[in-house]
Amino acid sequence: EVQLVESGGGLVQAGGSLRLSCTASGFTFDDYAIGWFRQAPGKEREGVSCISVIDGSTHYADSVKGRFTISSDNAKNTVYLQMNSLKPEDTAVYYCAAGGVATMEALATRDFGSWGRGTQVTVSS
Repeated sequence: EVQLVESGGGLVQAGGSLRLSCTASGFTFDDYAIGWFRQAPGKEREGVSCISVIDGSTHYADSVKGRFTISSDNAKNTVYLQMNSLKPEDTAVYYCAAGGVATMEALATRDFGSWGRGTQVTVSS
């Protein structure tokens, strides 16, 4: 059974940092792309970043470039999202997902087949 479990969310002041973790099980981690998405109240779920686990290539939404960094620890089947210089508009539930390819198109179309349950990130002003 494919499982993705997010952790690391919380409440932080604007300008602060958080590191989210996504731990995967039930599939061959190296064969997949892992994406981070977020959904704020009343808004559509949007792609934040993705990584190809096998070659480490990454993509970012324009809104987080230069502030967020995605990385993977293949030995731990875990993908991280380091979030720095957080803004109130980053407040959302953050989800990780597993898919076939790590591309901007996949991120934009949410073309990832398996999803975690999410972790709340709240940035206060």
